[in-house]
Amino acid sequence: MNQSNKRSSKRKAGKNKFLPMLIGLGGILLVGLAFFALSGKPSGRAADIEVTGSSSLKVDKEKVDLGDVKLGQWVEVSFQLTNVGEQQLRFTEKPYVEVVEGC
Repeated sequence: MNQSNKRSSKRKAGKNKFLPMLIGLGGILLVGLAFFALSGKPSGRAADIEVTGSSSLKVDKEKVDLGDVKLGQWVEVSFQLTNVGEQQLRFTEKPYVEVVEGC
């Protein structure tokens, strides 16, 4: 075996020695990041309790005025619903939306 082949063999062996350590450190880093990401989120309520002893639904918009809408024209409205009660919110019937015409 000549001198250049011996050097390249040593270089390859040196690189392979650190590969398992790098993979191990990468795995530990990944587990640490996952733990940090999951532990940072609150595991409890998203809103403060306003009603004790039952559930209560709070809507961010009580009334929406869309102005004049032509017949057949589609409109879209978004609502933020939040349970501000102490108990879990459960629907006994399928929720529905009632559209009321204004004057």
